[in-house]
Amino acid sequence: MANVPVQRMSQLMAKTLRDDPADAEVLSHKLLVRAGYVRRTAAGIWSWLPLGKRVLANVERIVREEMDAIGAQEVLLPAILPREPYEATGRWDEYGPELFRLQDRKGGDYLLGPTHEEIFTLLVKDQASSYKDLPVILYQIQNKYRDEARPRAGILRGREFLMKDSYSFDTEDEGLAQSYALHREAYQKIFARLGLDYRICAATAGAMGGSKSEEFLAPAEAGEDTFADCPNCDFAANTEAITYELKPVDATDVPAAEDIPTPDTPTIETLAASLGVPASATLKNLLVKVDGEIVAVGVPGNREVDMDKVEAHFAPAAVELVTETDFAARPDLVRGYVGPQGLDKVTYIADPRVAPGTSWITGANKAGTHTKNVVAGRDFEVDRYVDVVVVQEGDPCPKCGTGLVLDRAIEIGHIFQLGRKYTDALKLDVLGQNGKPVRVTMGSYGIGVSRAVAALAEQSADDKGLCWPAEVAPADVHVVAAGKALQTELALDISQKLAAAGVRVLVDDRPGVSPGVKFTDSELIGVPQILVAGRRAADGVVELKDRRTGEREELTVEEAVARLTA
Repeated sequence: MANVPVQRMSQLMAKTLRDDPADAEVLSHKLLVRAGYVRRTAAGIWSWLPLGKRVLANVERIVREEMDAIGAQEVLLPAILPREPYEATGRWDEYGPELFRLQDRKGGDYLLGPTHEEIFTLLVKDQASSYKDLPVILYQIQNKYRDEARPRAGILRGREFLMKDSYSFDTEDEGLAQSYALHREAYQKIFARLGLDYRICAATAGAMGGSKSEEFLAPAEAGEDTFADCPNCDFAANTEAITYELKPVDATDVPAAEDIPTPDTPTIETLAASLGVPASATLKNLLVKVDGEIVAVGVPGNREVDMDKVEAHFAPAAVELVTETDFAARPDLVRGYVGPQGLDKVTYIADPRVAPGTSWITGANKAGTHTKNVVAGRDFEVDRYVDVVVVQEGDPCPKCGTGLVLDRAIEIGHIFQLGRKYTDALKLDVLGQNGKPVRVTMGSYGIGVSRAVAALAEQSADDKGLCWPAEVAPADVHVVAAGKALQTELALDISQKLAAAGVRVLVDDRPGVSPGVKFTDSELIGVPQILVAGRRAADGVVELKDRRTGEREELTVEEAVARLTA
């Protein structure tokens, strides 16, 4: 193996901290700053110090190796991008305030790239003219930019972040499916090599578009995504992507709808208490505006409306709650007493739980009055069924019916079958085998490289500090000189021997630093193996400690070198 340079902590541009940063909320933020891996430059903008850059580079290397293994070709596109391609696909407006927009001195509009679907499409349009030029998979590892309203959690949610984004281009849908499968398998290899615990979950396409989408989620308390896992089968999905079948019921024996006086019951809680019925027997009707038009959303009274799902359904239209002014302009809509029966000029969408034949107590569209025995499909019609409730622990698995378990997770990867959304907008065609133009179909595949570092920190840390998997750690062994000149001399000597054998070494040779601080820092920094030149240095004996298990063993220098170079 090649000789690698020894990194001496006496020369390292990084300082460890005893206390957590005041603004740190999650474990990875606290530890990566305290251990000297990153430093905050501005809100959501981070500098990577030498140890952090090593970890980041190791993650990049693993990603790059597995992408190359599926035949993907690496390129590098600009981060400053012109407005026109994003305007052609509609994303200049759809991205909203999260898009960093800027102008040059001549007033030309540009953006900092959040993703590069448009630019990759134009690249292939320029380079490929025939079906013989396809299929092709292109990728880059590059900084992306999103103007987060509240950047938080350190590098987990920043305004600038490092991402691997790849794109497949095929002439047929079958080819797209194959490219998608190649990426799915490559991602499993990548995350296994990184040492991440992850789940593959069905997901929504969101602003990206496309027909199929899956997320790779790393379970962690700091995660911003909630996913549902079935303990009985292989079902797993982001809660925003869970859908249920519409199951009509027989309403033959349900009596006719009947108004009942219910004064002072404008909420589900007051209504259920007044009538002595469970909230699940009532129908909640939430009014929203979609691009200014009023839409009613119906869900069982014991469930909450998931506004993210509502917004995703109507995207890119703007969705907002109705206001007092809206109620004043529509006296037929009585706040607290809205019911779907008899609604005029209002689109009504409902959760599948409000299936045809289900009977409800709901507002009578008159103050102080509700109506019972209101049957879906008999007394009112649903314009569209959409899964819009907040998923709860114990909801039935859509696949087998077992109660779902909910958990928090960090999104570390996302793959999409985009289809022809972008190639239609940018008119990417190649000549087919019959000599006629063929519209190309696309896939888009992302991995959060810097996010993966944070996810690893979240999952692998313990009460002493970071604890990196071997393949991503900033060094293979952390050599600690306990303090005296003889111990420092031995530590540097064994470090050179290990480095000569190709072992990556971080050696703590800092003068004037107590052994206790050095031991604490070695656990905080989290290199997999810690080698201590301590009290038996004069005998040529060192102590080898496994950072993860805490197991210790005394070895001669020769034995230690042989163990660590095996």
